[in-house]
Amino acid sequence: MTKVARNRGTVWLLAGAVLSGLAGLLHIGVIVGGPDWYRFFGAPEEYAVAATRGAIFPAMVTSGIAAVLFIWSAFALSGAGYIARLPLLRVGLIAITAIYLLRGAVLIPAFLYVPYPEGAFDYWSSAIVLVYGIVHAVGLAFAWRALSDRTESAI
Repeated sequence: MTKVARNRGTVWLLAGAVLSGLAGLLHIGVIVGGPDWYRFFGAPEEYAVAATRGAIFPAMVTSGIAAVLFIWSAFALSGAGYIARLPLLRVGLIAITAIYLLRGAVLIPAFLYVPYPEGAFDYWSSAIVLVYGIVHAVGLAFAWRALSDRTESAI
């Protein structure tokens, strides 16, 4: 298994890995924190109510999100050269970056068309995720050449 050489995007991708990892840990914290944490962090009220009743589905969904964020962190660490190269590294980083950017930009139309948004959480979460996307995009752009290999040369 080969490692990716460190490159100009290393610092940016390392920052992206840390951000994704922290977001994953925050999701685990929400599970541990219970209904009040679900409410505070903007989960749908039905999740908080279900958590109050002891239902397992809020924890399962939140665990799934945390797992995805930890995988995304691993992809950024791989792109930064801190762990071995993961399969389809460039494709994965493109997808992760696109998801973060799209999720971050989702409320831009709301600024234009909705006089009163759902709440401050929607704005803050979108702004935070947009920053995550920008960090990943800069890292991916700087690391692009270093991330190429013959299995992904057409990408």
